[in-house]
Amino acid sequence: MTTLTTGKPNPLTAGKLPAFAPWLALAGCVIVGALIDATALGGFDPGTSLFLGAVLFVPVLYLLARFVEGRRAAADRLATTLVSGAFLLALLPLVSLLWETLSNGLPRFDGTFFSWSMRNVIGDGGGAVHALYGTLIVTGIATLIAVPIGLLTAIYLVEYGRGPLARGITFFVDVMTGIPSIVAGLFAYALMALVFGPGTITGFAGSLALSVLMIPIVVRATEELLRIVPNELREASYALGVPKWRTIMSVVLPTAVSGIVSGVILAIARIIGETAPLMIAAGFTNSINTNPFANPMMTLPVFVYDQYAHPGIERIFYNERAWAGALTLIVLVMVLNLLGRFIAKRFAPKLGR
Repeated sequence: MTTLTTGKPNPLTAGKLPAFAPWLALAGCVIVGALIDATALGGFDPGTSLFLGAVLFVPVLYLLARFVEGRRAAADRLATTLVSGAFLLALLPLVSLLWETLSNGLPRFDGTFFSWSMRNVIGDGGGAVHALYGTLIVTGIATLIAVPIGLLTAIYLVEYGRGPLARGITFFVDVMTGIPSIVAGLFAYALMALVFGPGTITGFAGSLALSVLMIPIVVRATEELLRIVPNELREASYALGVPKWRTIMSVVLPTAVSGIVSGVILAIARIIGETAPLMIAAGFTNSINTNPFANPMMTLPVFVYDQYAHPGIERIFYNERAWAGALTLIVLVMVLNLLGRFIAKRFAPKLGR
């Protein structure tokens, strides 16, 4: 290894570890971790061995790089290792969740599950078609309520809002962002009871509860995207004599439409899995109900909770339906994200000829 006159490694001419060296060091550290696990900790466990090996790998790789490549390269490898480790650590719960949901939900992810309700079903059989209809209807109505209100509020805050009113709206949007979801359910239930009488539990009440949770997300996402639209575009439109409202409709919103769509999709994904407000406002039912203004309406999150929390004598059938409902929710969120990406790409402003 070439060094300077001071004896320290020269960063310009220092050696470099072979490409296989980090992997070889990792394998050695995992083996050492397994030996420590088997001897000192009283038994071999793959997860514990991998964890111990990963912990040992960080200082071992740093020392190897420090000896061969020098201090700066070793610091770079240390930072890269820590960032990669943090990413893998954050990825573990997601992978575990997907594995558990797929392994437990696929046995009942069949045609019967999507064509039958739970009406007069005890034990095996039945499905969640009534909950699927309820989720689509309740979430759809909530989106129709929340998106226009959220968009118009964001446009007002960015383009028109000044003074105490704008500051007050911003403050209440921040407050609404942090309210517990069950409070939104209680609000919707109290509002429906006030207007239609006590005990009014309908799908529309559930939509109101979800819209309360969705509005601040849409406002915040849209507001941030409208603020990053360059002012030069607005000024160019004004210079051509275009009024402000038309500038917003023809210039500002089309420029930010891809991000706005992504924000709306995130808001829908945020509310589609809510359980507590729908238990209060939309209620429970084992039958198909497609009328959001009359009678309780089951949704997928409530269906999953009901199947898991209130099983019959043969619990395995209820657990299978609960896992299949959870898998259906994941698929719905994935489809929404893919749809949002397609719409964002389709309507994004073109930057070339």
